[in-house]
Amino acid sequence: KVLKLDGHVYSIVIISFCPQERGYDSEFSEDDHEAETSNCKSQRTRNDAAAFKKPFQKEKYTQLPHKQLAANECDREEARNRRYHLIAMDAYERHKKYINDYLLYYGGSKEDLKRSTVNDKTDQDVIKENHRFLWTDDDEADMNWEKTLAKKYYDKLFREYCIADLSQYKHNKIGFRWRIDKEVISGKGQFGCGNKYCEVKEGLKSWEVNFGYMEHGEKRNALVKLRVCNACSRKLNYHHRRKEVKAAKRKSKEEHHDAPAEKITKTREKQSSKSQGKSSTSRTEQDDDDSNKESEDAPNAEDPSDYWKGPSQDTEDKTKEEEFDEYFEDMFL
Repeated sequence: KVLKLDGHVYSIVIISFCPQERGYDSEFSEDDHEAETSNCKSQRTRNDAAAFKKPFQKEKYTQLPHKQLAANECDREEARNRRYHLIAMDAYERHKKYINDYLLYYGGSKEDLKRSTVNDKTDQDVIKENHRFLWTDDDEADMNWEKTLAKKYYDKLFREYCIADLSQYKHNKIGFRWRIDKEVISGKGQFGCGNKYCEVKEGLKSWEVNFGYMEHGEKRNALVKLRVCNACSRKLNYHHRRKEVKAAKRKSKEEHHDAPAEKITKTREKQSSKSQGKSSTSRTEQDDDDSNKESEDAPNAEDPSDYWKGPSQDTEDKTKEEEFDEYFEDMFL
């Protein structure tokens, strides 16, 4: 090549080096030695590639790969992507994806895969089927897990007062059940009316009701206690009157101690009257009248007949327990 710079003419010669021939070549002989130079370059690249090849490096394919090999590589990459997405899902989303893939591949609908819920039962259904108003020893003889569950629920009930359903009282149909924890805390059935739909808390009366009911094909009776207001009492006694429970008044301790002593004195007076006759009876009456007059005149004087009634009784103050008992006398019947 010829190059002109600042009026001067320069000739440039390009020299190439071939490692096999160890000679020089110029660009002027490009047409003659084109095949030789291309062979040198290809050989040089092969040697360099062999020198820099790593032991774990795969061979480079100069041609198109086989279809089976390309398909295997595609499947491996697709499986890697699918595994990554499945790991990112939760159990429910993964289940839904499997179901959708199954329906897309095999066909059908989701309704075909649904489980039948006809025979399914909850704990509440099991308790309703095996519940008993009163458990006896015969009922506990043959126990299974369903009856055990119902028995545990029965043990948690408070069986002192009942809750009644008086909505069908005109047809002589009254329902009873035991109280639960919330009703005991609120006082329903004891300090409030025991009717299910009544909230009155004044003028309550206690009734004993002979509750007859059918349970598991067997006729049973139970004597239950119910506290209701006046209006609900009329509903309860609409067909026939029930037995009302009243608190028995407690007598003082002195009356209990004096009763046997008085009986002893009366029997002694009867025996003396029989032995002495009419004259003695008249005298005793006069003596009794005189003694009564003396007792009226001197109330603090001691009667000698009191010594025969029994040991002397000391008046004691009431303790707190006795006061509480008198206070709750009308409540706990």
